[in-house]
Amino acid sequence: MKAFIKRRSLHRAKIVRGQLDNLIEMIECEEYCVDIMTQSLAIQRALRSLNKLILENHMQTHLADAFRTGDKAQQDQALAELVKLYELHNVRGR
Repeated sequence: MKAFIKRRSLHRAKIVRGQLDNLIEMIECEEYCVDIMTQSLAIQRALRSLNKLILENHMQTHLADAFRTGDKAQQDQALAELVKLYELHNVRGR
């Protein structure tokens, strides 16, 4: 993992952890539903941002390496992984 992306990813993941702890506390204290949902949506946005960083790293490292090798099997596997991620993000659960 690229050092800069790793540092940013860890920072964002720790922010999400704090937000999630706060969400749990809000639910336990039975706070106002809209406030709980607002916090939940903020966590989801933060996770999307984290996912973008991880995908950026994957494309700059693993995917680029797979295509540099010229190995068709590695390239096919790399593309299949991206399609799977696309499906998880866009298709399933909708």
